[in-house]
Amino acid sequence: MCEPIKWVENKMPKTEDKELQVMKLDEIEKARAFHRSFPEYSETPLAKLDHMASFLGLKEVYVKDESYRFGLNAFKVLGGSYAMARYIAQKTGKDVSELPFSVLSSDELRKEFGQATFFTATDGNHGRGVAWSANKLKQKAVVLMPKGTTKTRLLNIQKENATVTIEDANYDECVRMAAAAAEKTKNGVMVQDTAWDGYEEIPSWIMQGYGTMAMEADEQLKEYGCRRPTHVFVQAGVGSLAGAVTGYFMNRYPENPPTVVVVEAEAAACLYKGALAGDGKIRIVDGDMETIMAGLACGEPNTISWDILKNHVRVFTSCPDWVSAKGMRMLSAPIKGDPQVVSGESGAVSMGLLSSIMKSDELRGLKEALGLNSDSRVLMFSTEGDTDPDRYKSIVWDAEKCL
Repeated sequence: MCEPIKWVENKMPKTEDKELQVMKLDEIEKARAFHRSFPEYSETPLAKLDHMASFLGLKEVYVKDESYRFGLNAFKVLGGSYAMARYIAQKTGKDVSELPFSVLSSDELRKEFGQATFFTATDGNHGRGVAWSANKLKQKAVVLMPKGTTKTRLLNIQKENATVTIEDANYDECVRMAAAAAEKTKNGVMVQDTAWDGYEEIPSWIMQGYGTMAMEADEQLKEYGCRRPTHVFVQAGVGSLAGAVTGYFMNRYPENPPTVVVVEAEAAACLYKGALAGDGKIRIVDGDMETIMAGLACGEPNTISWDILKNHVRVFTSCPDWVSAKGMRMLSAPIKGDPQVVSGESGAVSMGLLSSIMKSDELRGLKEALGLNSDSRVLMFSTEGDTDPDRYKSIVWDAEKCL
């Protein structure tokens, strides 16, 4: 018997919503202009799953496929690269609009700015994005990875000329270790996609970088004839992506926003636990947080995102590993006529959840709470491809019953 999916409607008290301005549309336009300056930039595909939508009893289902992002197989580079650009712009007294890739990577800029060492902690994708960006911009990167990290993810970061280690610690402890090392290093800078009291500026830039993906998807929906999504499913680790996506769509459609569902790994469901408590305070998950969804194995919420999420999310969910594995299989072997999406463990959990909601009697209450029906237009984000190809194959090809 597989473990159940848990969910809770958001009944937390609302705040002044001051963090929503982080994801203002003009800020996202600025981030997207920066990303467009990279030679590697192109919009990632938005897969329209017509036959899947019909099978599930929905009007439309869309999946943003981030496996094509900058050749890095994941979306995270959007945040790290933009935060680094904003930091360099700040230190050189410029606006980031004056620092496209051609300028940032120039010898002239390096002479003016010098060289920094960008520190970060990662389960894989964020660290690879930071390392790749630092390499491109002729800067240094130091990356700490938690215990249990696979060799493939380690090697992917090493290829970008970064200093990288696997520590005997979980993700959140690695964050603290990286921050401490950055403070002790000359020109050391912490570039982390989570925020805490006293560390908010760089995380807000990272979230704005993620906004490029949301803005692309929004425009691509229009090209398909979809005026706006009725529902958005988005994964959460520390919540930076979830806060960025939620913040974008709330600013984009303030009069008629989509219903947002946050999707977490059960082993690290800190946002779900906070919503379940109902008082609006942050809850922390500790320990090893063992899950196949390595990118979501984060137990301490981003304070900026948490404020956005508790004001605007409809439902928070906690998903066992089998939900992700189900989503991976469904996207890898689509109904005939639909495009395939190669989606990794942290990228496919929303698909597994959506299908379970629509097809399981046990989740009828959740389906009704969300108002999912034949008029629903659902948008999801496959945030990574097969970033660990061997693990991807073992799950999709050789999985056991509850995986």
